Amino acid sequence: MGTDTVRAGSTDEAADRRREQRGWYFYDWACSVYSTSVLTVFLGPYLTSVAKKAADPDGYVHPLGVPVRAGSFFAYSVSLSVIVAVLVMPLVGAAADRSGRKKPLLAAAAYTGAAATTGMFFLGGDRYLLGGVLLVVANAAAAVGTMLYNSYLPQIAPPEERDAVSSKGWAFGYAAGALVLVANLVLYTGHDSFGLSESAAVRICLASAGLWWGAFALIPLRRLRDRRSREEGPPETTAPGFRQLAATVRGMRRHPLTLAFLLAYLVYNDGIQTVISQASIYGSEELGLGQSTLIAAVLLVQVLAVAGALALGRIARVYGAKRTILGSLVAWAVVLGAGYFLPAGAPVWFFVLASGIGLVLGGSQALSRSLFSHLVPPGKEAEYFSAYEMSDRGMSWLGPLLFGITYQVTGSYRDAIISLVAFFVIGFALLARVPVRRAISDAGNPVPERI
Repeated sequence: MGTDTVRAGSTDEAADRRREQRGWYFYDWACSVYSTSVLTVFLGPYLTSVAKKAADPDGYVHPLGVPVRAGSFFAYSVSLSVIVAVLVMPLVGAAADRSGRKKPLLAAAAYTGAAATTGMFFLGGDRYLLGGVLLVVANAAAAVGTMLYNSYLPQIAPPEERDAVSSKGWAFGYAAGALVLVANLVLYTGHDSFGLSESAAVRICLASAGLWWGAFALIPLRRLRDRRSREEGPPETTAPGFRQLAATVRGMRRHPLTLAFLLAYLVYNDGIQTVISQASIYGSEELGLGQSTLIAAVLLVQVLAVAGALALGRIARVYGAKRTILGSLVAWAVVLGAGYFLPAGAPVWFFVLASGIGLVLGGSQALSRSLFSHLVPPGKEAEYFSAYEMSDRGMSWLGPLLFGITYQVTGSYRDAIISLVAFFVIGFALLARVPVRRAISDAGNPVPERI
């Protein structure tokens, strides 16, 4: 009788965990559409065109009286959103860990971002300043929401399941991004047949991402549950701004091996983010490819990233997450090496390059997240994932700088793209030196059989 009760209890616990994991996947399904349709495809060109309409005869707009070239307004808005996110994430992370109430904070981030994105429907005429404000709010909210979402991973998945769960989350996100992007492109390319202007079609695409984000965020908010904080001692107040960021970094110094992993991740992820952001420039400027080809390549990356995330998750079950990530970094270097030799004016070979990027993109990101989750001390999930998210969003500036300097010196985008191999070589060397089993043990977590 007692044994049957224990078995029933463990079965119920496993079923509850699976239900919570399925809910967790849907946050990636909800918010990835913002990243794909809004940030990657539609908002940059559209907001730039709106700013140009509002510009003076010299091509400048004047937000708060500051002269800004209209063509730079989108980039500056993204940079400002990163600064806001870097300041807010440690505050929210510390508050989430100390209170144990992540779900209300996740809801606030999700619906702030969804509302700002939906509000982009009103970016008609010359309302560039409204566009900049909405972009800063939406992008910062997306970063905070992603940080909180990631911090659930060590709580909803035991060590042996974490690689697979993280990989499925990434796959859900890429699948949603591809699905909505297809619908958006149908509307955008056929806007005349729908009786819409090009501007109206873009604004509907932008707003649809916000509505999608808000609608599907309901699923994780219903299924995820808060857990009581495991921190002992009297409640602490959360320091403002940079003070909390400094406090988070000081606390992480007690776990130098976790910091060593973060350093390796910062380097190779900088390479990944630069490839993603600069591939379209390489395709258009060096290879002479048209906009339709570049958008089709973005779609191909989204679709194949689903398969890549799931495949690398399976490989990690056999070889462990660290070895699989190291293998993916080798694959990244090979893909960039092949990209250097792509012939101009040949879309087929650019699609082959996009296929290689898609297959390694999802897996390397998913497994990095799951490996880091093992290195987080219990009760510090949100705070540590705020540092992880800052590495992902706030520190990826060196790659674009190297890309730009290489092009400036050599005048060749081929040399610029091959220069990024350095990030994967250095990231490989740094990650290979991290003793992950000892790092997991030092963080106070159980060491999986394969890691």
